[in-house]
Amino acid sequence: MTTERWVLLGLAPARAEWFRDVTRWVSSAAVPAEFVKCMSAEEVRARLTSGRSWSALLVDASASGFDRDLVAAALAWRTPVLVVAEDPTVLPWSAADLGVAAVLPATFGREELVEVLVAHAAPIGNADALPAPFGDPPPVVWKGRFVVVCGPGGTGASTIAVAAAQGLAGDVRYGRGVVLADLALRADQAMLHDAVDLGPGLQELVESHRLGQPDRAEVGAHTFEVPSRGYRLVLGLRRPEAWAALRPRAVEAALDSLRRCFPLVVADVTGDLEGAAEGGSADVEERNHAARASVRQADVVLAVGAPGLKGIHSLAALLGAIATIGVDPGRVLPVINRAPRDPRARTELSRALAVLAPDASGLASPVWVRERKLEPAWRDGTPLPAAVVEPVTEAITACLDRRRPRPARPLTPERIAPGSIGVWGAD
Repeated sequence: MTTERWVLLGLAPARAEWFRDVTRWVSSAAVPAEFVKCMSAEEVRARLTSGRSWSALLVDASASGFDRDLVAAALAWRTPVLVVAEDPTVLPWSAADLGVAAVLPATFGREELVEVLVAHAAPIGNADALPAPFGDPPPVVWKGRFVVVCGPGGTGASTIAVAAAQGLAGDVRYGRGVVLADLALRADQAMLHDAVDLGPGLQELVESHRLGQPDRAEVGAHTFEVPSRGYRLVLGLRRPEAWAALRPRAVEAALDSLRRCFPLVVADVTGDLEGAAEGGSADVEERNHAARASVRQADVVLAVGAPGLKGIHSLAALLGAIATIGVDPGRVLPVINRAPRDPRARTELSRALAVLAPDASGLASPVWVRERKLEPAWRDGTPLPAAVVEPVTEAITACLDRRRPRPARPLTPERIAPGSIGVWGAD
């Protein structure tokens, strides 16, 4: 017969006193538990993915590597997280927001530890049954609409993103609450908007979500107003190499904050969507995580391509990558930038795209954006011409309206006028 006990993971600085106390209690059987001490957050992740069941993760709030991503990694393996802090009353983050089960003071005793383990951790015994689920599902919160623009380099995807933000900012339904977020690996929006300040931007916004949940004012402080076009702007990475500082769960939390604070978010993302499942590299997936997470959450995805042999081939490959990560084709709008005026040339491009693109039957017809001289608008900071803005805005609005959920009809009796339902027969 197997005796149940708690199997605990631990992460703390080397000289943490509570680390030694827990080790002593476990060694003397004062606490019926097994305690596995880890030296780094990477070791914690390796232990979690080893296939062994864990009752809880005890982590010091001052430990290097403790953030939203580590908590999410533990929860993904059904392991509640217990945080030990010097003063739990002055923490800069909320336990509920990070998903932490409980917070213990650094001076906790054996009885307090056992009490918390009984409340939040499941003992490990026989391995012939799966552990029971724990925790309540996250509450449903309101989020703004999300439009994502992506495309291979040189196709003008950043221009289309600006056109979409400018056009949608004029829609009264969004109350001039449109924000353009530059999430591309090689961010160009700062250059296109002649941004004098290089920050705060995406890096600072994501960093603020590693161990916290900024309020509306704090999120808005990471944006800059573009009064000539009616939207706000989140500046992107200062250098492409800075992607390593963007932790995946913090990126997702930052996207959620933007959608909670603004009625509509337009994201300019990289056209590279490769992940570990496609290429076998976890580093590549983390580099592309902002684009992959945005495309998966988007209400509408604009895939931008250019005319010509190379342009259509690249656009078809991008549409294939979007389909590979599980995006519904009904949410994807192909956009041909710098499109020709000749109807026959457009027909040939449409036919070529239908042949090359996977699942082309479920895709919408391409949106045609004609060639226009935009250098004066970029140089002077004036609005983009209507010939660029209107086709994109109309297509996005139509797609959003199709996807807008209809309000449920109230389940109440309805008055029926006499004779409106026909005449009873003789039977």
